[in-house]
Amino acid sequence: MAKRLLVGRPFRTDRLSHTLLPKRIALPVFASDPMSSVAYAPEEILLTLSVAGVAAYAFSPWIAVVVALVMITVVASYRQNVHAYPSGGGDYEVVTVNHGRRWGLVVASALLVDYVLTVAVSISSAAANIGSVVPFVATHKVEFAVGAIVILTAMNLRGVREAGLLFAVPTYAFVLGILVMVVWGATRVLLLGDEIRAESANFELLEEGDHLSGLALVFLVLRAFSSGSAALTGVEAISNGVPAFRKPKSRNAATTLLWMGLLAIVMFLGLIMLASVTEAKLAEDPGHQLLNAPPGYEQKTLVAQLANAVFGDFDPAILYVIFFTGLVLVLAANTAFNGFPVLGSILAQDRYLPRQLHTRGDRLAFSNGIVGLATFAIVLVVAFDAEVTRLIQLYIVGVFVSFVLSQSGMIRHWNRLLRDSPPPEKARRMVRSRAVNAFGLFMTAAVLVIVLITKFVHGAWIAIAAMAVLYALMTAIRKHYDRVAEELRAMEANKTNATLPSRNHAIVLVSKLHLPTRRALAYARATRPDVLEAVTVNVDDADTRGLVAAWEKEDFSVPLKVVESPYREITKPVLDYVKRVRTDNPRDVVTVYIPEYVVGHWWEQFLHNQSALRLKGRLLFQPGVMVTSVPWQLASSERIRDRDEVAPGAIRRGLSGKDKR
Repeated sequence: MAKRLLVGRPFRTDRLSHTLLPKRIALPVFASDPMSSVAYAPEEILLTLSVAGVAAYAFSPWIAVVVALVMITVVASYRQNVHAYPSGGGDYEVVTVNHGRRWGLVVASALLVDYVLTVAVSISSAAANIGSVVPFVATHKVEFAVGAIVILTAMNLRGVREAGLLFAVPTYAFVLGILVMVVWGATRVLLLGDEIRAESANFELLEEGDHLSGLALVFLVLRAFSSGSAALTGVEAISNGVPAFRKPKSRNAATTLLWMGLLAIVMFLGLIMLASVTEAKLAEDPGHQLLNAPPGYEQKTLVAQLANAVFGDFDPAILYVIFFTGLVLVLAANTAFNGFPVLGSILAQDRYLPRQLHTRGDRLAFSNGIVGLATFAIVLVVAFDAEVTRLIQLYIVGVFVSFVLSQSGMIRHWNRLLRDSPPPEKARRMVRSRAVNAFGLFMTAAVLVIVLITKFVHGAWIAIAAMAVLYALMTAIRKHYDRVAEELRAMEANKTNATLPSRNHAIVLVSKLHLPTRRALAYARATRPDVLEAVTVNVDDADTRGLVAAWEKEDFSVPLKVVESPYREITKPVLDYVKRVRTDNPRDVVTVYIPEYVVGHWWEQFLHNQSALRLKGRLLFQPGVMVTSVPWQLASSERIRDRDEVAPGAIRRGLSGKDKR
């Protein structure tokens, strides 16, 4: 019942085509991250430059222009990707096909880490923005962030199309709010001649340490550029989500990518322009760096300061911008919630991740991948106290690793096609596409080098270490699956299991002479084994004597054997007895029948022991041994049996009979 309320009724597999997205819904589903990153990327540029004092803010427009140029390049490059590789593998497929399996795993590791960081950074930034107007959120950022991730997970578990409909309105409302704020601010300054100033405009900004100049200033500007490059995260998600688009998939994905790029660039440059015009100031340590600030001053986010400056006393507009900025930052994590599970499914299909990640859940979403992403993101949010400035240092390393390898892979792709001597017109298009990807490789490689140099000691090494761990883990999983497949092939070739056992030796485990035991005996007889016997373990002399007496009185045709247990164990004496049977008759198969209770309430599980699970777990490792559970449904199980749908995990079993130690 709880699952149905949370997730909804399951969809049939043949309804998968009905969940495909039109462009207007795909935009907020796949592109909300890069569009919403304009809420914190400009702020991170100013925060980084604040170390050198207010004079360093003069570099912010130029940094923003370079970031916009990189975004244009990346968008143009990925439009080539979605046409060339529309299957949904994205960067992983491009790199694996053109550079080989190992480099493909590097990209996959980088993207998986970056998707987790996307959720953590977006949600933490949402907490900061909403905290600008709601003090309770500001003082409980971690709790807010964890709750938002849980809600977002539930929304995505309901299915990609349903989630897209939920996200469309807030995303478009955010875009409208930012664009109106930028246009109205520019109108007031350029046409009306108004002077608009942020609440922090009159504060003095104290430099950290000595005056920065020379190489130190260059390094600081490069570090600000690397932080501002967070605006590019999420661009690759559309290339991973092409299968979720309506037909024609590649063209619709490319169009959506173009819309996303244009909107993100306009909003990003507009906010930087407003920050410069309003003289907004932000400091990494506002209590120490901001002079002339009133006592107890709480630094607001850049968006909140700009909204107050542009709209003045018109509170509805201010609240609108701040509210939808915070909301869309929560929903921006949806980019990762769509990219991570799809990539995880592809990796699972290639046997690099557990097979459970490959299949879709009740609502045709990759449920296991969604839950896994949410879990890792919550761990990061708690570990870093939902602080955007701390998390941003780990960010974008992975995505630029994938950018670089993807662009180099696309160059190889075009070179391979051009070697086949295509028609002249088609060859010219390929050459143009190769030139776009080559420029994309140059730009993204330059950014990656800058990011690694400026952010490594500030936390980027953590992301790199996580990528290395994921790479090693996926390699180990693939080796395991390959080893199992090879083992099964060898067994099939040798026909090891094709020979029928000479005899079937059946053993019914008995603790008491009651209805479950009688059913197990009857079922065992029905299988017509060559040898049938009952076995009980003597853990209490009085109980055992009573059982033997009752057995003899019933005059069963099945002999009852008593296995001694001086240390009052159950599992080991049974295992030893089964091993002896197997040793005496190695060609026989031994079938062990275990009577079990089936209960209907979770708390009843605590009233019945778990010896059956322990026995089955140990017996499964014994060659030539089969384990059969014979269930006995108690009255409480009727409420579950009568349901049309049984929730997973509702039926619990325990070994019938006396308490086992």
